[in-house]
Amino acid sequence: MTVIIRDPLWNNIRVDGLAQRLVDTRVFQRLRYVRQLGWAYLVYPGATHARFEHALGAYHLAGITLRLLDERGALAQVDPREGAIVRAAALLHDVGHYPFSHALEEIGAPHHEEVARPLITEGEVADVLRELAPDAPERVLALVRGTSHSPLQGLVSGSLDLDKIEYLRRDTLMCGVPYGAIDADRLINALTVVTDPQDGAQRIGVQEKGLSALESLLFAKYQMYRNVYWHHAVRSATAMYKRLVDAALAAQALDVRELARLTDEALLHTLETRCPSAMLDALRNRRLYKRAFECPAAELDEDVGEWIAADRARAVVVEDALARECGLAPGELLLDYPEKTQMLGLDIPVVRRSGEVVQLTSAGLMGAIHLPQMSEQLYRSARWLRVFTVRPVDLTRDRVMEVARSGQ
Repeated sequence: MTVIIRDPLWNNIRVDGLAQRLVDTRVFQRLRYVRQLGWAYLVYPGATHARFEHALGAYHLAGITLRLLDERGALAQVDPREGAIVRAAALLHDVGHYPFSHALEEIGAPHHEEVARPLITEGEVADVLRELAPDAPERVLALVRGTSHSPLQGLVSGSLDLDKIEYLRRDTLMCGVPYGAIDADRLINALTVVTDPQDGAQRIGVQEKGLSALESLLFAKYQMYRNVYWHHAVRSATAMYKRLVDAALAAQALDVRELARLTDEALLHTLETRCPSAMLDALRNRRLYKRAFECPAAELDEDVGEWIAADRARAVVVEDALARECGLAPGELLLDYPEKTQMLGLDIPVVRRSGEVVQLTSAGLMGAIHLPQMSEQLYRSARWLRVFTVRPVDLTRDRVMEVARSGQ
């Protein structure tokens, strides 16, 4: 039996019987209590939406896309059962997420797609998936992790995956900002299954007519990173949160294996019970650390400061040393340089109007905006190196640059 769920973004989401059973599992229901945008609600009060509705939206877009591909005959050579596997993967792609979004992956916790392994391949979720095929849990996991050989892998994890379209549209709506405008209908209608000219494999590509919609995706992602995801106050709260959880893990007050089972509020309650602190109280009451220094990545040499996101133990040592120099206590100065991301990947086959299939690479595409080059430029202007402190301090640019270059 199919049920209809009302959604503020996509209106009616039709959920079939198998998907209903997946939604009713404890693993999926936890997503109701994990915010999609972590600490962004401290800046944009409407950003309290959860990964639960985002996952339903991704499932909805998967269904629409598969129907369009089928109508055009693009699925003629694809296993008929693959569509159901893809819809399940779209629904379950975020079940491994930690509380408050991606922040804890920046302190070295296992990636959420790896955390998802036992949640998908064992227990009640796996039992439901095996109604599709005996190996369905493993096939769904491979799609979620981006390691599947399915021609439809790109719908779940890839440069043009439906996850990106969904979260950009939903985040824009819930934050009440005009930045994430995407021509989602045009982009979805331009998706197709192509034979990749590089290796002869079938995979998801885009028709040339969809390149303008692809440009809208790139610009939307840049605007959302610059104005929402990497907003200075969101990053301050995130830096405080990472330091709190990192300290709790180091003190063995918290076990990393607990994290994927907790919700946002459950984790905060656990921290309050086991290791209360002034920083936790400040975060709870939005007394955020302020910017003592900031500099865009565009003004930094390549690889300068990358250790801040890559080497957590080193970052904490340097933070505390710099804090002492500024007359602050350990934990009262925080370094922040968001983990490196891509505004747009480079693995997109494009079907030209002539029928020729070409690969969108770092060399760009004749007759189109140089998307890869523009992606890198936008990324470097959206990402900022910042120092946050509990109170104003004297901190020179030269000293911060010395620290960023040397890591000490």
